[in-house]
Amino acid sequence: MSGTAGDAPPQPAVVLDTNVIVAAGFQPRSAAGWLLDAIREGTLRLVWDDATRREAERIVGRIPPLARTRIDELYKPEDRYEGTADPAAFAFVEDADDRKFLALAAATGAVLVTLDEHLLGVREQTSVRVVTPREYRDLLSAPRGSDTPPPG
Repeated sequence: MSGTAGDAPPQPAVVLDTNVIVAAGFQPRSAAGWLLDAIREGTLRLVWDDATRREAERIVGRIPPLARTRIDELYKPEDRYEGTADPAAFAFVEDADDRKFLALAAATGAVLVTLDEHLLGVREQTSVRVVTPREYRDLLSAPRGSDTPPPG
């Protein structure tokens, strides 16, 4: 990020579940594709840690039509979270592999964007904002002063 404090508001921060990256690979003009474009353009920050990046690279690399897709440019060093995220605190999420995304969003205050029913289904059980790619895009395009709460 460039500039000095006060130049512009900070870019909104998101944690992306791997399924959003996969969806964008298959449908680049979808809301998921829009999110990846916004991250690449620097208008949106992808907050990540080693565990979330490792999963995304592993899953994308296993899908033949996506295996050569470059996702490394999404993972900017300055947006890497080096603190502690506690997946065990989210034991109410049925799929243990999904907990790391919710834990990272909780630790960083970012919005979790997912297409996973295990995560979407626990919205009422967590203070973390959990949304679909389309919901997130709609939040960002809501007019200022509307009763739609801002992301984050």
